[in-house]
Amino acid sequence: MNRIVRKKSQKNKSNKNADQAKPEKLHIKTTRRTRKLKLSSGAFIAPSFIGVMLFFILPFIVVIWYSMVDNPVSANFVFMDNFKSIVANSAFKRAVRNTVMFSLASVPLAVVLSLLLAIVLESKIPFKSQFRTFFLSPMMVPVASIVLIWQVLFHYNGSVNEILMKFGLDKIDWMKSEYALVVVTILFLWKNLGYNMILFMAALASIPKDILEVARLESATAFQTFFKIKIRYLSSTLLFVTIMSLINSFKIFREVYLLTGDYPTDTVYMLQHFMNNKFRNLDYQTLSAAAILMSLVMIVIIGILFIAEDRFGKDVEG
Repeated sequence: MNRIVRKKSQKNKSNKNADQAKPEKLHIKTTRRTRKLKLSSGAFIAPSFIGVMLFFILPFIVVIWYSMVDNPVSANFVFMDNFKSIVANSAFKRAVRNTVMFSLASVPLAVVLSLLLAIVLESKIPFKSQFRTFFLSPMMVPVASIVLIWQVLFHYNGSVNEILMKFGLDKIDWMKSEYALVVVTILFLWKNLGYNMILFMAALASIPKDILEVARLESATAFQTFFKIKIRYLSSTLLFVTIMSLINSFKIFREVYLLTGDYPTDTVYMLQHFMNNKFRNLDYQTLSAAAILMSLVMIVIIGILFIAEDRFGKDVEG
């Protein structure tokens, strides 16, 4: 009898030990599986991480170093002297003033006009697809061809001056006058309105139809529906379009360079002209300081836009 009791107790102990061993084995298997998953994920991410380090992070660190030395050869540390000299540079001041004026004029126009076009094309109008194709066509045209069109239009003997002469007005050398910035702004808008318009059309189509239907049943006007409902659902798209338009306004150098060359008239001398000329003169320390200042300004502006969008559209996202 005692032997039977002992055997049962031994069996119970062995069963308890087995039950205790199962969670431990399961934990070990889970740990191994998690470790393998992390290793495989790291192996997949490694090429992209190495690429970002080599082509983005390290060059940016080099730019910071160049901005704090007198030149890349002797590499004497001067700390903030390059920044002080560039802030006092008259060419840099003129480039900053022109770039800010161009961005302040072109970015709001690009956002507002593309939104208005999206609203018009959202409604039932004739030749809707033709209008959409017309505004998207600049995206398919190379930059050189766009510049050629603008040269034909705004040359001293171009089409615009021919029209002005028919009304008894004098010819204008557009790209060497005070109106040069207006010409560049029109070029920027013509080139970017189509892309922004498509983004807004997609955002308008994603607004919940039941909310618009409730607004209609409550006898809300078109303006009330737009400003109280649609504009709030468009907040994230507005942010994206504004940021992209701002970035594109800083990249207008290609068009202006092809139109006017290295040293254009003062009204269209942009930051990119200043940087390009410094690069051609191998003045890397001044170029790096200008690039860092430009990056800091862009970070501040984009940060403000993100904060505004978060406060304006968070209730809609929730």
